Amino acid sequence: MTFSWPEFAGKRVLVTGGSQGIGLATAQAFAEAGAEVVITGTRPAATDYETDLSAFRYVQADFGRPGTAEAVVAAAGPLDVLVNNAGTGRPDEYSPQGFRAVLEVNLAAVMDLCLAAYPSLKERRGAIVNMGSLSSFLALRETPAYTASKAGLLGLTRALADKWAPDGIRVNLVAPGFIRTRMTERQREDPGYEARLLKAIPERRWGEPHEVAQIVLFLASPRSAYVTGQSVAIDGGLMLR
Repeated sequence: MTFSWPEFAGKRVLVTGGSQGIGLATAQAFAEAGAEVVITGTRPAATDYETDLSAFRYVQADFGRPGTAEAVVAAAGPLDVLVNNAGTGRPDEYSPQGFRAVLEVNLAAVMDLCLAAYPSLKERRGAIVNMGSLSSFLALRETPAYTASKAGLLGLTRALADKWAPDGIRVNLVAPGFIRTRMTERQREDPGYEARLLKAIPERRWGEPHEVAQIVLFLASPRSAYVTGQSVAIDGGLMLR
């Protein structure tokens, strides 16, 4: 199915973590709509990835380091849309160091990016879309930092939406469920796990990255001009159970 988003022609969009998965699908959708798209990744150059990223302007970023968010926004230039997609998780989230490291990337850096982009977003009456997760609503006991950061991101989304609505900036969140990406490859390769998971999803299938991307574009577009401070679960109905 082809979607048309002519309203993004000539707009400038920053998609953090846009080198793969949902971030890449989102960056591609904006670029196909005619936007100038800036993405971030952790590798030194765009050519270090197996995927062709030549359609985008690439900025290397380690959001675990202070000052990175401000440097990325400065490199991107004035923005119409900010998509905070970059995130991380760690196997040592029950350690103080691991816990704080995840919160730094998934929550603190998002706030830094929003603050740095605020002047241009206000001037252009832009939009922010934050990438949450089902853990924005549900507890994942093995990943306390990831869960806390995504739940915190939901709260941050609502607070910024309320604060910045008078400035013409809309802030919303999408919460993907189980999407067919590299991050879910191990679960998809385990027949027993996959069967149990799909049984719990009313649509009985994995989501696709482009399905998340289209909701991001909707929330970033004038088509959702009266929508702010909201969260959209893209989960095939999983949270109905």
